[in-house]
Amino acid sequence: MEYTTLYNGVKMPMLGYGVYQVTKDECECCVLDALKSGYRLIDTAQSYFNEEEVGAAIKKSGVPREEIFLTSKVWIEHYGYEECKKSVLDSLRKLQTDYIDLMLLHQPFGDAYGAWRALEELYEQGVIRAIGISNFYVDRMVEFASFNRIKPMITQMETHIFNQQKELMEYAKKYGIALEAWAPFAEGRDGSFNNEVIAYLAEKYGKTPAQIMLRWNIQRGVVVIPKSTHIERMKENIDVFDFSISDEDMSKINALDKKTSSFFSHQDPKMVEWFVKMVEERKKNNRSEKEKKEW
Repeated sequence: MEYTTLYNGVKMPMLGYGVYQVTKDECECCVLDALKSGYRLIDTAQSYFNEEEVGAAIKKSGVPREEIFLTSKVWIEHYGYEECKKSVLDSLRKLQTDYIDLMLLHQPFGDAYGAWRALEELYEQGVIRAIGISNFYVDRMVEFASFNRIKPMITQMETHIFNQQKELMEYAKKYGIALEAWAPFAEGRDGSFNNEVIAYLAEKYGKTPAQIMLRWNIQRGVVVIPKSTHIERMKENIDVFDFSISDEDMSKINALDKKTSSFFSHQDPKMVEWFVKMVEERKKNNRSEKEKKEW
């Protein structure tokens, strides 16, 4: 395993296992498989609704807690100082741990500044070892790094061969912020696994297309968190530390950049409205559940 060192001195694995879209039923087994396969970075989130399963797997794995780099994320409905602090403490309970290695603000909406003040405080108390942001575009990242007492240590963003985030990387480096990629395979969109350049390099290096895409990001200094529910793929994805891609071949991959999201834009007003609607629906459901319990 290769590591990056965050600006506060915390070491973070360059490759981890992400549990986005891993169901509650399969999550515990998948995390156990990932840990058996050598993964030591596990990435979850409040909005994935599987923190409890991740925590159970870590407990059952037998891997010492200090060897695991555990990440979670605060969801928008928990933004604001008080709600964020309460939600992190709830995540600690669900994850069955007394500290979280990295806590991110999951989306760039709502009272993010109030939530950040809570993360700063929990970080200074040692409850969180590192704090960061997710889905904050480059302008918001610079803003957050400039107008807060503690700047983010990590920025997590959609980063893959078709959306390479070169400008974000440039400014992240300027501010000493590490970049972490979600969807490092673009979830197969735009034919990422069958791309001619990737296929050619996979054959040249005796690796799979997935391994080429992961290695390319790692060599750029980008942390990657691929997801799979199959242990064979998990083992394949972590087997990327025995080779290097030449500068010439890195340039071939760099030329694939389309500089646009393969999913959606957080700057699209319709998408912002979709997030607002989701938060409102969740709050409504939470109130209904609370009323049922009280009844």
